[in-house]
Amino acid sequence: MLTIILSVIGGIIGLVLVGLLVAWRFSHSVAAKASAAIPPKGHFTEVEGGRLHWIEKGEGRPVVMIHGLAGNLHNFSYAMIDRLAEAGYRAIAVDRPGCGWSERDSDEQARIPEQARMIAEMLAKEGIEKPLLVGHSLGGAVSLALALNHADQVGGLALVSALITAPETPSEAFSGINVANPGMRRFIAETLAVPMSIRNGAKTLAIIFGPDAAPEDFRFKGGGLLSLRPNAFYAAATDMHAVGIDMGNITARLGEIDLPVGLFYGMDDRILSASEQIAALTAALPDADVETMDARGHMPPVIEPERLQGFIQRMAEASR
Repeated sequence: MLTIILSVIGGIIGLVLVGLLVAWRFSHSVAAKASAAIPPKGHFTEVEGGRLHWIEKGEGRPVVMIHGLAGNLHNFSYAMIDRLAEAGYRAIAVDRPGCGWSERDSDEQARIPEQARMIAEMLAKEGIEKPLLVGHSLGGAVSLALALNHADQVGGLALVSALITAPETPSEAFSGINVANPGMRRFIAETLAVPMSIRNGAKTLAIIFGPDAAPEDFRFKGGGLLSLRPNAFYAAATDMHAVGIDMGNITARLGEIDLPVGLFYGMDDRILSASEQIAALTAALPDADVETMDARGHMPPVIEPERLQGFIQRMAEASR
């Protein structure tokens, strides 16, 4: 009897291991295809703790765009870079450390102040002086950290659907990456993350964009395919963990910011509570320029580029 039980257990373990091997091979095959479909197209700047990938277009006052959680610079190249370049700005979009085609040496560089430091080093090395920072979602938190810790390098902040204070409960869209243990994050990244992302992709995009519809071409033009890589899952899960560690201190220090600050929000955002985030910013910075959109969601850089362009240009003028 014991022999039979052990044989059954051994068989189950064998099937699980084979399944994991298949998932690993599938994940890396998909990752290779995604990487080939959206290769790096910009500059690489070596900084302490990694290297950053960024693109630019146009000439004039620099506007540096920093994307959110699980995103990449294509979230801005989708519609914003060309608009701002044509309007007379030097439009720059950067892959945050560990995201897109940027790299980071360790999980320590996922910490929000570290991401800000690395971007500040890139700005200094590339001679990008006093840019207006356009921070979307988690990129807004990184922009706040830049303004707090590297104020002499920042001209102003145009925050978009930004993380100002840590939410009590993460959005359902990110429930799959809410993994605290680094070892478990890596295990899931290498095996289950890509198949589950493919399976749940439409549902996740519906939450991220809702109530707006996600564009049909977002996966390619907006960089969505780059999330179908094990390292992208690991980076996003690690970034999410850093929010819980770092946001309390950033939110507590908001009153120290002495730069023009604006906040642009869709009031039907399904990722962050617009009212909660706006209240956190205006409590510390009552003179902040706040613009809202009724019945709009978390992705203005893709859904409302014309109106967002007006906001960005207004903040650029205010920060001269």
